[in-house]
Amino acid sequence: MRKQHNILIIMADQLTPKALGCYGNSEVISPNIDLLADQGVVFDVAYTSSPLCTPARYAFMTGQNISQCGGYDNASYMPSTMPTFAHYLRLMGYRTCLSGKMHFVGADQLHGFEERVTTDIYPADFGWIPDWKKPDERIDLWYHNMSSVKQAGVAAVTNQLMYDDEVGTQSMKVIYDHARGENERPLCLVTSFIHPHDPYATRQNYWDAYKNVTISMPKVSRPHPDQQDPHSKRLEKVIALDAVDLSEEEIINARRAYYSNVSYVDEWLGLLQSTLQECGMAENTTILFLSDHGDMLGEFGLWYKMTFREWSCRIPLIIHNPARYPARRISQPVALVDVLPTLIEVADEGSGASKPEPVAPLNGRSLIPLCKGNAESDSNIAISEYLAEGTGAPMLMFRRGSYKFITCPTDQDQLFDLNNDPDELQNLVKSKNHSKTLEEFQNLAAQHWDTETVKQKVIQDQDRRRFIHSALRTGHYEGWDFKPKRDSGKEFTRSHLDLSNFDSITRYPRPKPFKPRWK
Repeated sequence: MRKQHNILIIMADQLTPKALGCYGNSEVISPNIDLLADQGVVFDVAYTSSPLCTPARYAFMTGQNISQCGGYDNASYMPSTMPTFAHYLRLMGYRTCLSGKMHFVGADQLHGFEERVTTDIYPADFGWIPDWKKPDERIDLWYHNMSSVKQAGVAAVTNQLMYDDEVGTQSMKVIYDHARGENERPLCLVTSFIHPHDPYATRQNYWDAYKNVTISMPKVSRPHPDQQDPHSKRLEKVIALDAVDLSEEEIINARRAYYSNVSYVDEWLGLLQSTLQECGMAENTTILFLSDHGDMLGEFGLWYKMTFREWSCRIPLIIHNPARYPARRISQPVALVDVLPTLIEVADEGSGASKPEPVAPLNGRSLIPLCKGNAESDSNIAISEYLAEGTGAPMLMFRRGSYKFITCPTDQDQLFDLNNDPDELQNLVKSKNHSKTLEEFQNLAAQHWDTETVKQKVIQDQDRRRFIHSALRTGHYEGWDFKPKRDSGKEFTRSHLDLSNFDSITRYPRPKPFKPRWK
């Protein structure tokens, strides 16, 4: 067994912790994730750094808030000069590999990864740019609509299932190849699934697993228009909620299919852990399990993400390495920007290589002190930003202690005490008893950014990308989508290879040496 210390990051897409057994949902079947949580460090109050795919992933990769790294929306460009954790870990001696979705936009589709074994499921160009000059206008070509809910149910095959089957299979191959190969560097593998992201379509066996499970309706129904907050009203238009009528059966079917796809991801986690075990890598591998953001699943009448409501903005985050970090649950708020400094410290503890100094400002902190039970010096805060469709102005969220504060220049501020009001039903901004808390958060927001400056920066960036996209779509189009490179001449038996030797070196564990008498 190698002494190297490996890292496996498993990222689900649009997975809310409120749909996991280890976070209190008794309806969802997620035994492997729950066992990982039982043995690992569970962050009970983890948040996305932005409740949308590409922005969240850029924050995850860079350790920077999206207003700093430029990851505003799902067509945001990240320059090749932006350091990511893949760059840092390579400098620390790691072999870095990506299997699955990361929604990089632009010609650089690696951003520090040494290898990428699948293409992405989403486009790498500037096609999905919101327009803050026309914030009330729907872009039907790529905006969400309610088809995922109306069409929820069973499918033998979908684009997403085929993709994730490949993501999981290629990840297992990477682990097997690492075990039977001669590369002495430790492995950092990111396995990023598209599920349980909509469409809410699942295979029959996962659907059938919930045959005797009573699926609950959303706890908070859609409020009357007079009671719905302004951003939620905008999202109702973004997802074209009123273009259809939804029955209770359709809502239940959508939640059942979503839960079924959580079970699908859970199964892949178990398979990847079994692969590590087979290859003698389980004990010297730290596993991070997390998501980019959550899914509203009908709460407040909303679906998908793009909101700071808990179902959308919260994420699962589990760090598993029982030999290093005893099992515990962490109550301090944390966010995706904390992953990069955490990974650097994990690698530093296990590689013996020198830890590079950050070459760009980091907004996150390492979570390793919390993993070891040291919370005294922790900042006890999580920040999330939203700069994409459904708003025409910068939106900001703070979670500190039990309080969540949400602010946007076009909307009334929101303040919730989640200990006493976990469903976010009572806005405390007009409560005299909470005036000091509100003022503290408002001061934090004023220090965090100048909203008008950020707004103009976002609009200028949208205009520039829209211009470039129009030009590149004129005449011959050369896409940026990643094309995996494979050499079948080195993967399987070929006539230029010594058959017995090739079969031996591609086997794990290696067989006993073959020494025939004729040699």
